[in-house]
Amino acid sequence: MKKAKSILMALLLVVILSCKEKTSQRMTAQQIVDKSIEVCGGERYKTSDISFKFRDKEYVSETVNGQKVLKRIFTSDSLVTVDIKSPNGFTRKVDGKPVKVMDSLARVYSNSINSVHYFAYLPYGLNDPAVNKEYLGEITINGKDFYKIKVTFDQENGGDDFDDVYVYWFNTETFIPEYLAYEFHVNGGGIRFREAYNERYVNGIRFVDYNNFKSVKDSQSISKIDSLFMKNELELLSKIELEEISVNPGNYN
Repeated sequence: MKKAKSILMALLLVVILSCKEKTSQRMTAQQIVDKSIEVCGGERYKTSDISFKFRDKEYVSETVNGQKVLKRIFTSDSLVTVDIKSPNGFTRKVDGKPVKVMDSLARVYSNSINSVHYFAYLPYGLNDPAVNKEYLGEITINGKDFYKIKVTFDQENGGDDFDDVYVYWFNTETFIPEYLAYEFHVNGGGIRFREAYNERYVNGIRFVDYNNFKSVKDSQSISKIDSLFMKNELELLSKIELEEISVNPGNYN
């Protein structure tokens, strides 16, 4: 009896120590994001000039005098319009000539340009200074395990949509973000869930397209959106597809 009790106590101690070891070894949200950025492009995000087409517009990210400049280029009525978002603000040129844009419209255009570039280079933007990351645990989706991480933004330097909430699902083996969701408040608000597909690497940087879903019920919470996806209770709203991707790695070694 005493021997059986001793064995039981020993097994219990092993389980406790194993749980403690597993807890101590669990990665933090920051570590997961750092690893994800590393495997998806790392320092190449900083040094590369990138261009791609999205919905009949060309988007360009380039380094000018050591600072990142984002552009959107499109043609309308045979006129070429170049919208530029730089650390100095927003400017528009039509056929090479500067055009005055109202401040309210400049903000809308600037936010739109930033949004397209932001999603194209994920997970790189998740280490911006205004980003807050919270580990929500692990979850299994379609037979694969994922780290679930919530992202919020500080009001200072967090942009006009600082109150938006994002959730990312990182594959526990590859650290690649295969799903994301976000809750927004402009234009009536809502929740979107994106499923990555068509993964490809161009000069060392990962790019994907997305199936873009929405909830059929407005009252749903972003924390439950993954369970709705697994039960096929989301509606496919659109596809997010990048075309003609070009990456100039610059001075990356």
